[in-house]
Amino acid sequence: MNPILEEIYQIGIVPVIALDDAKDAKPLAQALIDGGLPCAEVTFRTQAAEESIRIMSEAFPQMLIGAGTVLTTEQVDRAVAAGAKFIVSPGLNPEVVKYCVDKKIPVCPGTSSPSDVEAALSLGLDVVKFFPAEAAGGLAMIKAMAAPYTNVKFMPTGGINAKNLNEYLSFKKIIACGGSWMVKSDLIRAGAFDKITEMTKEAVELMLGFEIRHVGINMTSEGEAESLADQMEGIFGFAKRNGNLSFFAGNAIEVMKTPYLGKMGHIAIATNNVDRAVYHLKKRGVTFNMETAKYDEDGALTVVYLNGEYGGFAMHLTRK
Repeated sequence: MNPILEEIYQIGIVPVIALDDAKDAKPLAQALIDGGLPCAEVTFRTQAAEESIRIMSEAFPQMLIGAGTVLTTEQVDRAVAAGAKFIVSPGLNPEVVKYCVDKKIPVCPGTSSPSDVEAALSLGLDVVKFFPAEAAGGLAMIKAMAAPYTNVKFMPTGGINAKNLNEYLSFKKIIACGGSWMVKSDLIRAGAFDKITEMTKEAVELMLGFEIRHVGINMTSEGEAESLADQMEGIFGFAKRNGNLSFFAGNAIEVMKTPYLGKMGHIAIATNNVDRAVYHLKKRGVTFNMETAKYDEDGALTVVYLNGEYGGFAMHLTRK
């Protein structure tokens, strides 16, 4: 996958923005960064789009800025000259797509049918936008379309919100969702950038879905570990299960047969997507011990430990 599209996958949510006044571009970009989404698709539906992209790109070069609703090759040139790093369109215009492909500009054209997908494949693409997502059949339609096109991935946009975000993202053929619920035009016009930051943070936390999965307790021997697991079963009724490295008492307590990371043990934090969680936590200054990483058959992270200890406990992420 193209590196830009790979980063979009890790970010998970692409805020879709329509700006009527370029003066709002910089504070809006700052609000998105502060909220944890260093990304934006600025639509070319308004006269302020080109200048807004330029302002955002120059003020925040670390931000992934794209141009949306791009309908012509002339708009592609203007958007890229202003600093756009990717192009998104509502439909599939072969001329625009080929122009971007020839210039090695990441492009994600809109599709809503198998014929659209085949047209995208013929132009060398393996990632497409699905638009308008909810009106065109939603996740059920994406799954039906994805079945015969095993290498194609989708970025649904249109009708995505906090209520259905994770339903879409749970399907592995979806790289990210485009949405505007945290950057509504009335909030931008009102200068409510603190509110936008707040809603962006809520969107990120909803997407990541962090929750404590279990606590691991280090013991010095298998006998000690089994004894503690037996106690937990006797006191609380937490059923004991014997594993290769540990005993589980119910689902919330893991008793290690020999000490592992962490002076006291470890805490497992479950998340909807470990790759995305690592990306976003790195933005918060967290570092990871990649020697502990485990992957599934598709190469996606399933488990990885954070560096350091927290109250004597190591901590690792695990996929829900």
